[in-house]
Amino acid sequence: MAYEGNRRDVLKLLGVGGVVFASRLAGAARGRKKSDRDDDDFFFLQLSDTHWGYAGVSNPEAAVTLPKAIETINSVPARPDFVVVTGDLTHTTEDGALRRKRMAEFAQIAAGLKVASLRLIPGEHDAARDQGQAYQERFGATHYSFDHKGVHFVALDNVSDPAGAVGAKQIDWLAADLAPVPRDARVVVFAHRPLFDLYPRWEWATADGAKVVDVLLGHRHVTVFYGHIHQEHHHQTEHIQHHTARSLVFALPAPGSVAVKAPLAWDPARPFDGLGYRRVDAAAARGELRLEELGVVPRALTARP
Repeated sequence: MAYEGNRRDVLKLLGVGGVVFASRLAGAARGRKKSDRDDDDFFFLQLSDTHWGYAGVSNPEAAVTLPKAIETINSVPARPDFVVVTGDLTHTTEDGALRRKRMAEFAQIAAGLKVASLRLIPGEHDAARDQGQAYQERFGATHYSFDHKGVHFVALDNVSDPAGAVGAKQIDWLAADLAPVPRDARVVVFAHRPLFDLYPRWEWATADGAKVVDVLLGHRHVTVFYGHIHQEHHHQTEHIQHHTARSLVFALPAPGSVAVKAPLAWDPARPFDGLGYRRVDAAAARGELRLEELGVVPRALTARP
């Protein structure tokens, strides 16, 4: 990419970049000549679990965390092809009017992103209380697919069902959506909950996730990006790789590391520590996804004196 050098310099100065690893996406092997179906490399950003409307000791600055993250994103000259938010855009409430108000506020804030396209999926905080009704009124479909520069993207809804399932109807839709996609094509899936049993005791699973994975296994090069667990985590199911992003409101403990799941304590000396989002570079020529974890604000502004 023409801007890559400048972007790396900016991130080095800000201290917000941290390379994780290259995740195989394939469909374009090393050394393969570029064909008419191969487009230029591109990148997108994965944000997750913004929980707009949250107020509590786990993040006393929750009202400014999302705007700060957007400010950081906008400060870097490189522009992602799109930004995806993998659920829990807003914090749960039993009040339908308040739920809609929070969604409207989230939409207004997210509109400040300097990006050509914003992709969203719901989390259980957005959709479980009303089976996704308010979400659909504001943002449209809870599941869909699209193609971008040689990659087939699928957004799934595993939260509108209060039981945390995708459901037979949507699984049938997924199978039909993938049927015309070549088996060796590059496929990226977005979901909120993990599609595997990470830690069902904490509802870190999808009730019928195994059925979804069975459908995905028919394609050779699949990568899943999800949210929900408020921390970075990497897993592999046969040839399918699963990567979760950090939250933009508060961090949660590692699965099963404590008796009761509860947000990690806020450290006023290190505000926004453990929070962040992810950059994903899609390298068409090498068939790889390069993951890079980024902070809400520059580390230099959050370090202890």
